[in-house]
Amino acid sequence: MKARTAFLVLLTAGVVGTAAWLVFFSPVLGVRSIDIVGNLTVPSERIEQQAGVADLHPLATVNLADVEGRVLGIRQLATAKVDRIWPGTLRIEVVEREPVAAIATGEPGGRVAIVDGKGVVIEFRSAAPPLLPLLKVDHPAAGDPAMMAALQVIQAVPDTVAPKVRQVRAGTAEGVTLELSDGRTVLWGGPDRAEEKGRLITSLLKREKATLYDVSSPDVVTLK
Repeated sequence: MKARTAFLVLLTAGVVGTAAWLVFFSPVLGVRSIDIVGNLTVPSERIEQQAGVADLHPLATVNLADVEGRVLGIRQLATAKVDRIWPGTLRIEVVEREPVAAIATGEPGGRVAIVDGKGVVIEFRSAAPPLLPLLKVDHPAAGDPAMMAALQVIQAVPDTVAPKVRQVRAGTAEGVTLELSDGRTVLWGGPDRAEEKGRLITSLLKREKATLYDVSSPDVVTLK
């Protein structure tokens, strides 16, 4: 009886040990593919390279947090989530940063920084893309009140008006001004009451001929 019990113990230990070896050390359950989803402009090959996971590395021992951290080293990405999909796939789901505005760097050649809605620099380009407004503030840095207010306003401008916005100026957080491609100017003010301001400016631009539209206080609209 004792011999049988000992045999069963050894057998169980052997099975557990083999299973542990297969899961944690063997390439049998290693990473055979990396599935990348959510990327629109950043190539999958670049994300996979940044992830830094070797082929056939045991899937169970991949440090998911470390992989996420490495992937977020790509400045165009806002978030990254890494999961294991057994038996051998690592899934990386990313969300790219959305370009909101271009800011002149002051460097020779007119190079601009492309920023997202939080003021994070996504990339540098030789010129501003045609559909992004050029943002002008005194202190172009993430967290600057005037800059953050301007970015909020840019994102709040109605879709029918947004393509016409060529330049945005903000001397203060309450003094955001939009310059349109047809030469008209919109004094938007601060980022408050954005929906009201959006409805007003959409209507006014269609039916009122003026060079300046002041909707900074939606209760008292001024045209010049």
